[in-house]
Amino acid sequence: MSDIREFIRAASGGSKATAVVRGGRLVNVVSEEIYQADVAIYGNRIIAVGDVGDHVGPQTEIIDATGKYLTPGMIDGHLHVECSKLSLTSFAKAVVPLGTTSIVSGLDQIIVVGGPDAAREFLDEAAQTPLKVFWGAPCKTPYTMPRSTVGHYFSPKDHRDTHHWPECVGIWETVREFIQEEDEDVLEAIEIGQASRLPVLGCCPMTRGARLDGYMQSGVRADHESYTPEEMLEKLRAGMHVVVRESSISHFLSDNLRIVTEMGVKALRRISFCTDDVVASDILSRGHLDNMVRMAIAMGISPMAAIQMATINGAEALRIDHKVGSISPGRTADILIVNDLREFRVEAVVANGTLAARDGRMAMELVAPQRSAGLLQSVKAKLVTAADIAVSCPDNASSAEALAIAVTPEKIFVRTRRNVTLPVVDGKVLADTSQNVQYVTVVERYGKTRNRPVAFTSGFSLKSGAIASSTAPDDNNIICVGANPEEMAIAINHLITNNGGQVVVDNGKVVEFLHLPIGGIVSDIDPEEMAAAEIRLDEAARRLGCDLPWPFMYMFVLQITAIPDYAITDLGVVDCVNLRIISPLDPDGSASADTLAAE
Repeated sequence: MSDIREFIRAASGGSKATAVVRGGRLVNVVSEEIYQADVAIYGNRIIAVGDVGDHVGPQTEIIDATGKYLTPGMIDGHLHVECSKLSLTSFAKAVVPLGTTSIVSGLDQIIVVGGPDAAREFLDEAAQTPLKVFWGAPCKTPYTMPRSTVGHYFSPKDHRDTHHWPECVGIWETVREFIQEEDEDVLEAIEIGQASRLPVLGCCPMTRGARLDGYMQSGVRADHESYTPEEMLEKLRAGMHVVVRESSISHFLSDNLRIVTEMGVKALRRISFCTDDVVASDILSRGHLDNMVRMAIAMGISPMAAIQMATINGAEALRIDHKVGSISPGRTADILIVNDLREFRVEAVVANGTLAARDGRMAMELVAPQRSAGLLQSVKAKLVTAADIAVSCPDNASSAEALAIAVTPEKIFVRTRRNVTLPVVDGKVLADTSQNVQYVTVVERYGKTRNRPVAFTSGFSLKSGAIASSTAPDDNNIICVGANPEEMAIAINHLITNNGGQVVVDNGKVVEFLHLPIGGIVSDIDPEEMAAAEIRLDEAARRLGCDLPWPFMYMFVLQITAIPDYAITDLGVVDCVNLRIISPLDPDGSASADTLAAE
């Protein structure tokens, strides 16, 4: 008997419900009503809503929701789940008790390490948890321009080989620059996606006017990167589904939703939520999508509209509303039991038809799977020396004009130019902590090259020591910021020797280390243990002088070239506007150079 026949017969009364949620007030996000209704579940699916007495049998589990509200499980519309540093098993432990039952992710960070096979491992892992992963096939990997070195380049062939996967819902992270530059691989991926009837999912920060018009020709359906409400409104008017982002590092919800509270937009059903990049310490302190619902309500948006943004709106944007997003017959049985809609604290979570969490804790045991050897041994870089971490000066000058890639909490993600004059000793340009200028280097870790360019950054305020990470989108090469080459070498080599993680070095010693053994980017430790490790790492970085709110996140996004103005990859310093490699000794932006370090 096929599943569909079994569900048809159960809904028609042929089999009794496996569970019934009884006594709750249903928040119907489709009809925008709230009314008394019970919900009958068979297996993992909703079979009836309303008066479901005929579906109750002696073996039916009764889940009491008397006096409570029933809302759909929430959907994170765009999430680089690996950036949490939690495996999917561990991430489920963090967010399912908060009401997140589905995420949409490209798994691009594990793909650049281990290819489609690694993504398949992660999707199979997710299937053993209450958390559903809807997968967007990355338009290509990596997203960097010019293309940096990674373990796997996701190609048009990979699209042909994976679009039939049942989790595949779209072409993921279609970066504007790829469309603007008419990247052949990405255009072919879109054509393959059209044949597969998959929507194009965008990434076009700060894109307006003619650039937006050109970008829309890709057929993009949804975008999660609006830096202002005016930008979001323009995208909405252009026909996009707009996705509001509230990540651990980038807080856009309050500003983006001004299009509703101040600018008079009525098309709330075209607005949905995502978190993009979140870490355990932030999830455990603020929440996940439940926090976004509370924030929207606090701004004056109705509870119904806020809940829609976290549920049905995202499902419709992704064309998965026939599966999730509402408490309706035929949908997956993802149901939240909530005491008060305005406070929106989730008391219990039914996911895939089973009581998965209650009172903020999992109600079932989750066990991580065995990991393949390739994912546990993914860091193949050669050890570095302090001499490798140097910027040579072409003449005998005592000082040099240099570009420092500047970061600031006031402009999240955006890296600007800071022109600095740095000392030169023995032909080497030195960082200068008195000017808040540190070294930054990226070490290619897949064993394909010996690329390890060195440049300068500003804003980290390190007075001594070094911080380094092998989890660093978009390519997950090792990135290190430090006050001196000696301690940077210690930090980098510790990550190489231990197959990945995040580390703080001071006084010539490792003072904090978080091991990330799976692909060098995630771990199976519990969310509470991860949060404690994140806090220790950040505190150790602050003891070096760093005053950024999220030291490691500010560091690892330095490799993202899709956001202006400057980045650094294993190819060198990237001018993200003109899409070229430039020299760190480039005070006016005119000098193009090969900044790869010599072997």
